[in-house]
Amino acid sequence: MEARIMEIAQRIRELREILELSVEEMARRTGTTVEEYILCESGESDFSFTFLYQCAKVFGVDLMELVTGENPKLSFYSIVRKGEGLPIKRRAGFSYNHLAYLFKDKSCEPFLVTAPYREEEQDQEIHLSYHKGQEFDYILSGRLKVRLEDHIHILEAGDAIYYDSGHGHGMIAAGGEDCRFLAVVLKDEDEEENLK
Repeated sequence: MEARIMEIAQRIRELREILELSVEEMARRTGTTVEEYILCESGESDFSFTFLYQCAKVFGVDLMELVTGENPKLSFYSIVRKGEGLPIKRRAGFSYNHLAYLFKDKSCEPFLVTAPYREEEQDQEIHLSYHKGQEFDYILSGRLKVRLEDHIHILEAGDAIYYDSGHGHGMIAAGGEDCRFLAVVLKDEDEEENLK
């Protein structure tokens, strides 16, 4: 298993133990089965962005602290030059490039995402993720097939979608080529108030 996955898994396990949370409680709070959670925490299975996001919320840490082991330090502004965001490879080849990883106490998590085109996915049901908050996706190139519970939409370059991410949502590249899009994951307002 990739060394970086093992490092993240170790941080997840250590934080869970420090906070004295059971595996069962973490599985419930991350929306996984106990078996799935154990595989992720042991580094035997890669984790989705949603799983990492939920773990960070439960632990009360910045997502980047969970992924890198370092706490962001900037609080006024942060510039990320072209091609220099923090790469996070998660979910079956999807590539997430975090565009504000150095900024602390973020109200959102902005990513440049590349969804790989896979012919075998085109006729399969799109897997759904759930997490509190809202999300904004803006298509830069290619086509994105988006499933929002029972609704399917094809988005093209220049199209945008904004949705409540507490509802089931999932996406795949469509049209024979990879899709690049800007994804901004906004934190749940109630969660933000509880942290103050």
